[in-house]
Amino acid sequence: MSQPSPGGTLRALRAHGANPEKLYAALGIPMPADVIDFSTNACALPWPDEAVGRAIDTARLASAYPDDECLALRRLIAAREGLALENVLVSNGSNEALYLLASFFAGRRTAVLQPSYGEYARALRAFGAEVEDVFSLDAAGGADLLILSNPCNPTGAYLPPDELARFAADHPDATLAVDEAYIDFLLTRKGERLDVRALPNVLLLRSLTKTYHLSGARIGYVLAGEGWIRRLGSRQPTWSVNAFAQALALAFMEDEGFLARLRTHYAEETPRLVRAVEAAGFRVRPSCVHYFLMETEDDEALIRGLMERGIVVRHTRNFPGIEGRCVRIATRTCQEDRRLAGALRELRERGVCR
Repeated sequence: MSQPSPGGTLRALRAHGANPEKLYAALGIPMPADVIDFSTNACALPWPDEAVGRAIDTARLASAYPDDECLALRRLIAAREGLALENVLVSNGSNEALYLLASFFAGRRTAVLQPSYGEYARALRAFGAEVEDVFSLDAAGGADLLILSNPCNPTGAYLPPDELARFAADHPDATLAVDEAYIDFLLTRKGERLDVRALPNVLLLRSLTKTYHLSGARIGYVLAGEGWIRRLGSRQPTWSVNAFAQALALAFMEDEGFLARLRTHYAEETPRLVRAVEAAGFRVRPSCVHYFLMETEDDEALIRGLMERGIVVRHTRNFPGIEGRCVRIATRTCQEDRRLAGALRELRERGVCR
């Protein structure tokens, strides 16, 4: 484990959550033996044993080349989405797809709908794109590419697909990339979706790592018109999606009951957690998914106080428009959520934060 460095502050923190050891080391706080990570938005449910058993044949997977076209997984995704095989590209996490997309916009004007995932701007700048932060769809009208998350990370806000479809139709010369990493976590299911066959300038980025808690496996996919799928595929390294990731994703996606369990759990547990946080004296901003923003007047005191009690939440200092006025919290299990609520009550009663 990393050794703490004394005197660390939130200003020096990395841009991403979901790495408690690095966070404790950066802030110089001794790491307790039992830490609960509320900073990650990945599914907190346990893996189904049957799916894991079907997926893992370690020796075989390690000794053979993976399918460089991910055909089995693409067929499953295409069938589930009602699309053709040519509308699906499987990637090494949605981040690989993001960087592949960014490579086509070198030197061009792009926009990121904020607040949002910090990797969008990082990927675009890596390829020399001009990046503008915008806070409404209307403000992005002159961009060659607009990237946004829907549901939004970190706010949990959800833009109706018909609103996004209108933007795409009104700006046919622009590309709209919609990161739907958390679409499976919507607390109220939405029947409508963006039709990439009718909107050739729209790409949907999906992340299997969040839904199935496969963050270490790195696997995601893109839904788009055939033209964009061919272009992205032309720059994707051969064998970029390893055999373990493909096998795990197939096994989990074939377990149709898992998604139902996920949706039931979060539809029941998230409102309970929100009520408990509010009962502890904190204001929660509205969200359509299993994570939400909790307001605080002193994010550093709050984060440190929780970490000393073995609880990690996500700072928001690198999210434009929020900049530390909130922390982001993701719902976990009932027992873990009760521990968070208890810690918040204790900090409030002691006057450590508000």
